[in-house]
Amino acid sequence: MKGLVCIVSSKPSDTGVEVQFATSERFLVTYQEVSRVDQFAINFETDVYKIGGIGTVPVGRAEIGVLKPGMVAIFAPVNVSTEVKSVETHHEALSEALPGDNLGFNVKSVSVKDVHCGNVAADSKNDPPMEAAGFTAQVIILNHPGQISTGYAPVLDCHTALISCKFAELKEKIDCRSGKKLKDGPRFLKSGDAAIVDMVPG
Repeated sequence: MKGLVCIVSSKPSDTGVEVQFATSERFLVTYQEVSRVDQFAINFETDVYKIGGIGTVPVGRAEIGVLKPGMVAIFAPVNVSTEVKSVETHHEALSEALPGDNLGFNVKSVSVKDVHCGNVAADSKNDPPMEAAGFTAQVIILNHPGQISTGYAPVLDCHTALISCKFAELKEKIDCRSGKKLKDGPRFLKSGDAAIVDMVPG
């Protein structure tokens, strides 16, 4: 599948933040970032800079929780831990960053080669991010030629990370407006269909 994926909506839910992504006007994937409010902000890195006199500064968006100077962050999936020296937004120092803040944070003893665009930063001491073996998604086929079946492997754009994910199992076909189950284990999906699908990265 070619083209970019863009976030079309993001809203709080009982278990975290529900985010919807659309890929090349072909299909829509919804997943939930399950989280607790006491977690450090998960930050999806948009870029990493080396600034003279300051050091390495990852830049991204705070998604959940609170990020403060002095916290020990871990970057996934590269598994690099470091202390957060300072947090800034638009050249203004912050005592803490909250969800929705676009920010840069200076980190200790980390090279720009160690962390990359698409990495996730979180509190190393409070439920750090882990690589997912798989996830269940609600998928809406917007405009796709032909049929989609098990084994189909689109590239998903999760914030700034591009990840190839395979349709491991088509669990159920649903009504795209109400979410009501229409059929268990459909053999294929086509344009206009919505379904619950087990997906596996890689």
